[in-house]
Amino acid sequence: MARLPRLTLASLPHHLIQRGNNGAQIFVDAADYTQMLDLLREMARRFGVDIHAYALLPSEFQLLATPDTAEGLPQFMQSVGRSYVRYFNNRHGRSGTLWNGRYRANVVDPKQFLLDSMVALDWLPVRAGLAREPADYAWSSYGHNAGLRYTTLVHAHPSFWALGNTPFAREAGYKAAVEQGLSAEQVETIEQSALRGWALGSPQFVADLQNRTQRRVVRQRAGRPPKLDSTP
Repeated sequence: MARLPRLTLASLPHHLIQRGNNGAQIFVDAADYTQMLDLLREMARRFGVDIHAYALLPSEFQLLATPDTAEGLPQFMQSVGRSYVRYFNNRHGRSGTLWNGRYRANVVDPKQFLLDSMVALDWLPVRAGLAREPADYAWSSYGHNAGLRYTTLVHAHPSFWALGNTPFAREAGYKAAVEQGLSAEQVETIEQSALRGWALGSPQFVADLQNRTQRRVVRQRAGRPPKLDSTP
């Protein structure tokens, strides 16, 4: 079955996943992680993309980001990808592709699923066995969103601001959400929606999206369409 074209819309958050080729390592040490963070910051500024959350793992990185324009997000990811491959190949004496094909992405309902998606990203290092708690991992946005450290890379989404009237209240609310965590089913839904390009949102959100594009935004139900009754 042909792969669906990515759906990118201005002013809506997107969940993006880019993995190493055949699960290969894309970050070897702290210098590599730092280079990626610098590139994300530079290209986000250049192409008008707000990054709300990130998680860099040895063989993949995931982002939650909102573009100012529909063109800004693919330009951002293309520039990050090309620049990082040049850096990585030069530094580590290798050649050829680094990525496992094109990046995957989907549109996320900011009211219903943005915070859950942020929580899912923060638990990625724990699920991968890289940390005992989200706070223990240096290469994710948890520390910033929980008030443990600060980075200019992260820009809070209005859904995050709605957690409280003060920075302390928002940070406490977010830490509580992360501590509560998500079910395995919720995590699977969030990740598979991004990998397959299906919109993640309420029925009304999905219906509104479908009215804006001819591209299918959710998976079709299994089975053949119902047969029309031709009886006069």
